[in-house]
Parts: sequence; C-alpha cells; structure tokens
Amino acid sequence: MFLLENDLQSGSKVNLQFLERSSSPADTRVFFLPRSLAEAIPFSSHKLSVALEKLNISQGSNKALAMKQTLEECENPAISGESKFCATSLESMIDYSTSTLGTNDVNVLATNVRKGQQYTISGFPFQSKAGSKSVACHKQSYAYAVYYCHETEHTTTSRVSLKGEDGSSGEGVAVCHTDTRGWNPQHLAFKVLSVKPGGAPICHFIPNDHVVWFPAN
Repeated sequence: MFLLENDLQSGSKVNLQFLERSSSPADTRVFFLPRSLAEAIPFSSHKLSVALEKLNISQGSNKALAMKQTLEECENPAISGESKFCATSLESMIDYSTSTLGTNDVNVLATNVRKGQQYTISGFPFQSKAGSKSVACHKQSYAYAVYYCHETEHTTTSRVSLKGEDGSSGEGVAVCHTDTRGWNPQHLAFKVLSVKPGGAPICHFIPNDHVVWFPAN
C-alpha cells in the first residue's frame, strides 16, 4: 500500500491486508541457519544443484524453483547509487547493516500486525530524522531464512501505532521516500498516487517479517 506523506497522520485509515501474518504450519516456516552452516552451503545460481543436494531438495520442485528465483534476484546488479546484499544468516545481516550505516549503534524496527484489516493510525511512538539513511531487509523465498537487504537514502522511518476495526492493536513500520527522482517512472506508486518522480514524498508500510535498520542517533 502506497500513500503520500501528508496522509500519514493520526486519524488516517489504512488498509493493511497484505501485512497479515502467515498462517503456514510451524513445520513449513524457515529460520536462519548459524553463519558457519550457511557459509558451508553454496549460495549461487551456478551451484544451485550442489545446494539442493546438501539440503535434500528435489530438482524441479516448487522449492527449488523458488530458490532459483531468489538467487537470480540476489545476483542482479544493484540500481545506480544503491548497495545491496543477501543475508543468509543473522550475523551477516547485522554486519551488512552496521557497516553500511557506519555505526554499531543502530535501531531495528519491524511491523507487528496479526490480522489484515483496516486500521486507524493512533500515534507515532518513534520517527527517524527526515532524509536519513537506512537499510531495509526483505524476507525471500528459500529453504532457510534469506533476507534481501539494501541501502536506502533520503527516507524517514516511523513506528506507527495502529487500532484495528475489530478493536485489536498493532504496530506498523512506515517508510517515506523523500527523493524519488531516480525511481522508474512506471513504478506502481506513481500510478496509484497520481504523482511524478521527484514529487511529493511517497510512503509505504513494510510487511511482517521485514525489518528496517537505521542509526540510533
């Protein structure tokens, strides 16, 4: 869901259906491997067959195809002016985020919404400095936890208190991009909001299982 920064305020209603927590059975969820184990498994599209053998996954299966797609996305070059990294362990995610931000003193925010529905924004417990640098990490489809992390500049990150139409409470993380001049003019956000690159700041909520890192100070 995209919205303009001016619409991100207390009392605004937002439809966050896509943030609903996965209802997958516990035995189908994936978790980070210890770094030593993750680094012992090839993470490359050229060596996918070796990884599948080590993980006992059948060639051509849905899981193997999803892994192939994730590897290709991780191996695609970063867009101009942006760095990217696919973290295969929690330790590597922390290392990339802290080195990119230039400090070990960082905060991390994640959305905590248990049910997809319409929410009313009730407050902003935290908001980063306008136009600051951050690192966003997005969970990928893989045999174990893999996060696609990338550096984002000219953003404002907010922790947003939410009140559901069913009376439940939650917290969302909204990221506002204050400089969209380098975005693809065909980006969905421009079509949805009827704005052009370099125009009004564009905001969006991050789904559950995605995280945003930024300097604590």
